[in-house]
Amino acid sequence: MAQASDVLAIKYRPKRFEDLIGQDTISQTLSLALSSKRLSHAYLFSGLRGSGKTSTARIFAKALICDNGPTSTPCETCENCTMANENRHIDIIEMDAASSRKIDDIRDLIEQTKYKPAAARFKIFIIDEVHMLTKEAFNALLKTLEEPPAFVKFILATTDPLKLPATILSRTQHFKFKRISQTLIVNHLAHVLNLEQINFEQESLEILARSGSGSLRDTLTLLDQAIIYSKQYVDVSTVTQMLGLIDPAFIDSIFDAVFSKDRSRVTAMVKELQEYDGEMVIDELIAYLKEKLYEHDIKFPTMLLDRFLHILSDAKSLFFLNADSGFVLLLLFSKMIEALKLKEIDQIIEELENTTHEPQHIKPMPTVQTPIPSPQIVPTPAPTIAETIKEEPKIEPQTDAIAQVEPESQPKEDERFSKLIDRLIDRNVNLGECFKQSVYLISFEGNTLTWQSCAEEDCKKVLRNGYSVIKFMVQEIWGIDVKISNKPCDEVKKKSEPKAAPTPIIEPEPIKEPDIVDLADEDNQNTMGCVANCETPPAQIDAKAMLQEPMVQRAKELFSAKRIVVQSKV
Repeated sequence: MAQASDVLAIKYRPKRFEDLIGQDTISQTLSLALSSKRLSHAYLFSGLRGSGKTSTARIFAKALICDNGPTSTPCETCENCTMANENRHIDIIEMDAASSRKIDDIRDLIEQTKYKPAAARFKIFIIDEVHMLTKEAFNALLKTLEEPPAFVKFILATTDPLKLPATILSRTQHFKFKRISQTLIVNHLAHVLNLEQINFEQESLEILARSGSGSLRDTLTLLDQAIIYSKQYVDVSTVTQMLGLIDPAFIDSIFDAVFSKDRSRVTAMVKELQEYDGEMVIDELIAYLKEKLYEHDIKFPTMLLDRFLHILSDAKSLFFLNADSGFVLLLLFSKMIEALKLKEIDQIIEELENTTHEPQHIKPMPTVQTPIPSPQIVPTPAPTIAETIKEEPKIEPQTDAIAQVEPESQPKEDERFSKLIDRLIDRNVNLGECFKQSVYLISFEGNTLTWQSCAEEDCKKVLRNGYSVIKFMVQEIWGIDVKISNKPCDEVKKKSEPKAAPTPIIEPEPIKEPDIVDLADEDNQNTMGCVANCETPPAQIDAKAMLQEPMVQRAKELFSAKRIVVQSKV
C-alpha cells in the first residue's frame, strides 16, 4: 500500500476507470466492453507521456481478473484485486520493452503463453514502450499476437505508434490517449493539495499545469518539488522562482510600459530580463497574450494581438542566429511600441463610410481653393520685335483674370525646371538625361507651362515610356491644375539659342486654344516627353472633382493632411 512518503504521482495513481483524468472516451469504451463481455485479445494504448496509458492498462487488467469479473467496477476487496493493486499478481506480467527488446526476450514471453494462469481466469501481458522492440522481436511476436490462447490478453503501450509495424497495428485495438487539458490538470492539482491539506494560490497551479505540457505525471512531479520549495504554501512567486519563469505581475508591468510608450522604463525592465533565457521569455510572453485573448481583454484587440505575435515570432527566429538576448528583447518591445501607432484599416474605412452619409457637416478645408478662371485672351496687333524688347520691363496684364495669376519671374521658373530635371535624373537616369538634352523651358504664364522638345528617335522612345513619371513630377512642382503648351522644335529652336536675353522671346501671336494641353485631359496628344508623335496617354479621373469628394475631405481631416497629391499609377 502507498505510504505517506510516496511521491504524489504514485500515491494518487488512478485505481478505477472513474479516476482517469481527461480520457473519458477511452474509459467509457473499455467499461462497456467489459460489461458486454466483448473483449479483444490485444489492445494498443498510445499517447503523450503521463496521459494514463499504464494506469489504464493496470485498471483493465484488474477488471479482467476480479472475482466478480470481467466487470467495469472491480470490487477492490477480493484477493485478485488486492494483489493487482499492490502490483504483485502472478498472472499480470509487466514487461519493459526498452530494456527487454531482443528476440530472446520475446521468445521467453511466448513460452509463458503456453501455460494457463496460476490464480486468475486470464494471463495478461502488459508491454510498455513497445516501439523499442527490434524488428526481429516484432516478427517473432506476430503469430502469437494474432492468435493467442483464449486465456491470454496483450496490452501494449507506446508513446510513438508511428514506429510500430503495420502488421502489429492491424492485430490490435488501438486507443489514442489525448493530451490532458490544462483546466482538468489544475482541478486535479487543487484536489490533491486539499487532500494533503496544503494552502496554495490558484494562479500558481496554472503555471505548474502549463509547465507540465499536458502530462499529469510531470505536473504532479513539479507539484512535489513546489511543495518542498515553498515550505507548505504554494504561491506564484515561489513557483516562478523554482521553475526559472517570469512572474506574471512583471509581465503586466512590461506591457503597461509598452502601452504608455515609456521607452526608458522598458529598457530598464529588459536589463532585468537578461538573466533569463531569451527563448523562454518569448514563450512566456506568447502564453500571456494567449490568456488575454481568452479573457477578451479590451486592451488587447485581435489586430493588436496579431501584430504582437508576428513581432514575437520574428524575434524568436533571431535566436537561431545566436543574436544577443538583450538586444532581441529590446528590439521586440520597441517594435511593439511602434505597432501601437497603427490604426485598424477596418476602423478607418468605417469612419470614412459613416461620414459620407452626412456630407453637410464636413467643412471645406482652407487649402482647397476654387479653380482659377481661364484667362481671356484679347487679340491685339502684333508689335515688332524691337518694340517688344523695348517695352518688355513694363508689360501689364491685359485682363483681371490674368492679373490674379501673375506668373513667376523667369529665374524662378528656371529653378523649378532644374528641379524637375534633377528629380527625373534621380528617378531614372536615362529618362532624366534625355529630358535635359531634348526639352527646354520657354515660360510659365497663366498657369500654362510652355516648353519645346527636340528629341531624337532614341530619346523619343525613352520619353514616351516615361510619360507618366514626367507628368507626375510636373504636377508636384507646378501644381495639379497646370497646363502645358508645347512648341514644335522647328519654331522655337532658333529663338532658344541666344542666351544673352534674361527670358526667351515668345512669339507675339495669339495663343491658340488647341496648343494648351491639360495634364489630366485624356485627349492629350502632345505628351510631355515626345511632343508630337506619341501614343495617347490613358484616361484619368478629373483631379479637381476628386478633391471635392466627401471621403477625401474626411480623410484630410482624419490624418491632418497638409498636402494632397493626386497621381497616376507609375
